[in-house]
Amino acid sequence: MSDADILRANETAIADAHVALDLGVFERLYHPNFVIAQPDGSTEGKREGLASLAGGERHWDAAAVDDLEVTVVGDTGIVLGRWRAKGRYRGVDFDYSARFLSVWTHGSSGWRNLAYQSVEIPEIRPSNDA
Repeated sequence: MSDADILRANETAIADAHVALDLGVFERLYHPNFVIAQPDGSTEGKREGLASLAGGERHWDAAAVDDLEVTVVGDTGIVLGRWRAKGRYRGVDFDYSARFLSVWTHGSSGWRNLAYQSVEIPEIRPSNDA
């Protein structure tokens, strides 16, 4: 299996872990220094993210990734993709698609996700000009 294939599989495993609430997958695949830049501009580290998941603050009914483009340069992997999710966060329902950038690093523990950021893809509404 190529490094690109491993990174695609890891991104899929992380999406699946959201729905299954499998904290072990996050623990294994997130680097100890993992950071996510949230859509509201805040940042969250690995510990805060795992605590939020374990505390029931977040719930996913569906989560999936696709349209994955992977670039590997040495021990660094970059994944550009699309994230689709539906669920509830802090009491608010969500159903959205986002374009994401995920940075991976390879070391003695294999490939670990170091940084992640996504931007919501706006819903395209039909024009009333027709």
